[in-house]
Amino acid sequence: MKYGKLKISCEDCMDLMKRYDDNHFELAIIDCPYGIGADKMTLGNGKRKIYRGNNWDNKPPSKEYFNELFRVSKNQILWGANHYIEQFCKNSSCWIFWDKNNGESLFADGELAWTSFKSPVRIAKIHWCGSSAKWESGLNKIHPTQKPVELYKWLLKNYAKEGDKILDTHMGSGSSAIACHYMGYDLTACELDKEYYEQAMQRIEEQTRQEVLI
Repeated sequence: MKYGKLKISCEDCMDLMKRYDDNHFELAIIDCPYGIGADKMTLGNGKRKIYRGNNWDNKPPSKEYFNELFRVSKNQILWGANHYIEQFCKNSSCWIFWDKNNGESLFADGELAWTSFKSPVRIAKIHWCGSSAKWESGLNKIHPTQKPVELYKWLLKNYAKEGDKILDTHMGSGSSAIACHYMGYDLTACELDKEYYEQAMQRIEEQTRQEVLI
């Protein structure tokens, strides 16, 4: 599907990447499976949402995946890499800590992202449920690891340059696509799961028609 500067497909990311030359993308922003069972998460405050468990998060991607990712992209931001860094074993001086600002909660205070950049460690202070009270308790999330659009906008503002081509091999809920649309970046993305893909495409269409993100 081509939507403005967004090129999004429902396919295996390995099939997508093999079509591109070395260093084709300036930046890859990836939220791949961590191998911690996120597909079986339940969320909510009183009203618990059970995400369908089809074992997509039973293990992180293979070393072959990371070899291909580093081949097609010049720089990378990898969410949750503290769970699977042994798959690619590259040191970095620049980790990102996403401070979810979620107050007292049973959930983690934040998440870590490995980056290929040489800058110092940075903190992104963005509430985990985004800018809308509608998101409270996570009841309107379409994916268990969904991240707010504002977080992707922060990443693009701080780590991408005008004209950069962005890659997302595990699009999930489509937050990266919405951020790229509003900030004018060319994005190539894919999502393997057909149901998540269809829900993400509906979300992208709904939110990119609006001037204010929800």
